[in-house]
Amino acid sequence: MSILLNPSYFPSIAQMVAVAKADLVVFEVADNYQKQTYRNRAHIAHANGRLLLNVPIKHSKTKERQKTKDVVAEDNFPWQLQHWKSLQSAYRTSPFFEFYEDDIYSLFHETVTELMDHNLTIFNLMCDLLGIDVAVEKTTEYLKEPPQNDLRHLIASKKEKDYPLAPYTQVHEKNHGFLSNLSVLDLLFNEGPNALNYLESQSLEF
Repeated sequence: MSILLNPSYFPSIAQMVAVAKADLVVFEVADNYQKQTYRNRAHIAHANGRLLLNVPIKHSKTKERQKTKDVVAEDNFPWQLQHWKSLQSAYRTSPFFEFYEDDIYSLFHETVTELMDHNLTIFNLMCDLLGIDVAVEKTTEYLKEPPQNDLRHLIASKKEKDYPLAPYTQVHEKNHGFLSNLSVLDLLFNEGPNALNYLESQSLEF
């Protein structure tokens, strides 16, 4: 099965369920940028509940719509360091944060320029850490009706579908209950090597 996805900032668990079941992932790289999507945001579980990690971007000074591939991350304040400190605060007591900490460290400490390139780097690393082996291609043009299974809607963070994901043990669950469909980082830090088994066992209708 081939699926069409948008590159996202630390993909949601639902997105990675689709990836784990796919033979080919085709990334949409010819679309227009849209605000308030998982292109530049992710949710993690913090002590007080769901926490948004947002990548600030430099907005185009022209009136023309900006292509996602041309979007550049803001560099006038240390958002990467803020995200890293949030992850450390949220997950330092989780079973597997220290196990993966060194692997993801550079994502928060090396300069980020193009958002899409950063998201693709994140995707490749997440697949490596999860043990997912899937072929990857990129689009060459934007198609409203693509030949692949079109899952581009998974990039939307507003009015998101409530996917029936099975609960797993979360480090802050006692504070606010189970939080579903967070960034795959939450699954990785809590489930470790079992994360891939979890993804493959989920039955979702996209």
